Amino acid sequence: MTLLPSPQQLRYLVALAESRHFGRAAQICSVTQSTLSAGLLALERQLDCHILDRAAGRHVVFTPLGLELVDRARTALSTLEAVTEAATAAREPMAGPLRLGVIPTIGPFLLPTLMPALRAAFPRLRLYLREDTTASLVDRLTANRLDLLLLATPCDCGGAETVPVARDGFMVALPPDHRLAGEEQVAVSALVRERLLLLEDGHCLRDQALAVCGLLAGERGDQDGFAATSLHTLVQMVASGLGVTLLPKLAVAAGITAGTGIVLRPLAGAGAWRTLGLAWRPNAPRAADYRALGTHLVETCRETLEG
Repeated sequence: MTLLPSPQQLRYLVALAESRHFGRAAQICSVTQSTLSAGLLALERQLDCHILDRAAGRHVVFTPLGLELVDRARTALSTLEAVTEAATAAREPMAGPLRLGVIPTIGPFLLPTLMPALRAAFPRLRLYLREDTTASLVDRLTANRLDLLLLATPCDCGGAETVPVARDGFMVALPPDHRLAGEEQVAVSALVRERLLLLEDGHCLRDQALAVCGLLAGERGDQDGFAATSLHTLVQMVASGLGVTLLPKLAVAAGITAGTGIVLRPLAGAGAWRTLGLAWRPNAPRAADYRALGTHLVETCRETLEG
């Protein structure tokens, strides 16, 4: 009978691949560095192959086969964890830990309302939150380091299963003395000639704003090399008269422009919105839980957006 690697050995392998450092990998796995090193050496001997390039000295360098084994180890660990998740979900629906990833253009504006609602509806659910950019969250979801994502689409969700929960319209944020401030709504075509202020690369809202305006990345925006790291910074840039921007109605309803004097007008035109949605790994054992959470999220979004 074939001697299979242990789950612990696979965890050592994945932790080393993610940290690229034996000491940090050992901390992640809550073992000593010597224990982790011995476990990986035993794995190499067991599989009769070289996982690490020992000629690289102190640097952690994986062989081509080693990189393939890391990917397979992630898949194997995810499958093993799914066995426990399936049993837990059947025994206690909407209970236990849930690792939720959320992007920065949603989290600060929706979570203050969403979290109390979820605690009231599912008192045995323990939510652990991670805020990051879409690409980073999708990577963590794929690696089974997150269970569920709250994102804005369109975006690259890496093959995850998704369900839309709300449409979040774009508002045009204008300095008080701007020529468009007197309009009831602003057409997309009117923004082509404007200096469009954007978030920095990595934020999906940047790409969505460019797509709505029919622009390509680098074609407009950031003309002087400036880009904001948050919506709050964008608001201050507009208030200072540096240009105009698009703000999600979710952020506006949460009061992001309060006290700034900024004029807000609805954006008119096809596709002048983003869609908020949930994403999880295909065939996730707790998919029913995620859909139940989505039902509550629909109501929370409606209340927040109608504010």
